[in-house]
Amino acid sequence: MKRKICVVTGSRAEYGLLYWLLKEIQADKDLDLRLVVTGMHLSPEFGSTYKLIEKDGFSIDEKIEILLSSDSEIGISKSIGLGMISFSEAYARLAPDLLVVLGDRFELLAAAAAAMVARIPIAHIHGGETTEGNIDEAIRHSITKMSHLHFTSTEAYRKRVIQLGEDPSRVFNVGAIGLDNLKKLRLSGRRELEDRLKFKFGKKNILVTFHPVTLEKSTAEEQFKEVLAAVDELKETKIIFTKPNADTDGRVIIRLIDEYVAERKAKAVAYVSMGQQLYLSTLPHMDAMVGNSSSGIIEMPGFNKGTINIGDRQKGRIKAGSVIDCEPKKAAIREAFAKLHSAEFQKRLKTIKNPYGSGGATEKIKKALKSHPLEGILKKSFYDIDFH
Repeated sequence: MKRKICVVTGSRAEYGLLYWLLKEIQADKDLDLRLVVTGMHLSPEFGSTYKLIEKDGFSIDEKIEILLSSDSEIGISKSIGLGMISFSEAYARLAPDLLVVLGDRFELLAAAAAAMVARIPIAHIHGGETTEGNIDEAIRHSITKMSHLHFTSTEAYRKRVIQLGEDPSRVFNVGAIGLDNLKKLRLSGRRELEDRLKFKFGKKNILVTFHPVTLEKSTAEEQFKEVLAAVDELKETKIIFTKPNADTDGRVIIRLIDEYVAERKAKAVAYVSMGQQLYLSTLPHMDAMVGNSSSGIIEMPGFNKGTINIGDRQKGRIKAGSVIDCEPKKAAIREAFAKLHSAEFQKRLKTIKNPYGSGGATEKIKKALKSHPLEGILKKSFYDIDFH
């Protein structure tokens, strides 16, 4: 009898990381993929990216609408509640043997909590990490405690999941799953990219992705204006913006991006969703990624390119030597660019080692999803490290 694997995805970035795993599950004769799509995928405002999933050859078994028109704290909380109701109904219809979730977004908190109540074992990818500026921090660790199989991106994160009381035999360090894209996707060359983006690269180029720091109250507008002021000073530099996710105060950043690009069409362009292949193809042609995206921490070092990481959103993550941390102030960002372009830093980039590995996570995760015993897995004993 096939093992029924249910995978939930709620954002374009997360789907891009899950793509090869979904393909592996779909192709395995002993596994039965059930795909649940929610969150930003179903929102026209964020690009209706469920269409991309269908175009990629996946059948969507459940579409769960939970996003409200508000990006306030109340709106996010209501979305979580709506998700709990809707996921529970979907699980009753799908009856999965195992649920797979990746990361730490609020949609996944609802998905995991509903599965826990429904007595469905949970496999969690990218647990044990820290992002001290975000509600994602608490969500991620909460999902860890609700989960039964764990796939971490570094050995340090594996140890942290065990520190949270999880049985070491169920915690696997597989590396960052997103790095599989760097090996498996055919990335576009510069000329093809310019044609697809309808945008001519400059002498220097940067990609800017900035999200709200959700444990800070109403700082998104002030901080992003500092970012814009700093990058606007750059000479002979073209700018590609990717717009933020559906987080608290995300819409103010979207508005500021649209206003900036409208006034500087020759210098800057913005995208709601580029898709994983186009997005990753862009990175090796950038001089730096600027902002506070996890992609600057995990994927960008794989291209031996620099990242200017602004503010506290990614505070606590393990970082390669290619990442320059700075405060969300114009002067600090200006100093970070000076360091980025220095001969010493550019020389160091050539020998950067990515602490998140070099790919291969997909096959390791699929193997465990397929073979790990599920009998009796729901009843967990707390693993006390001091007692072992």
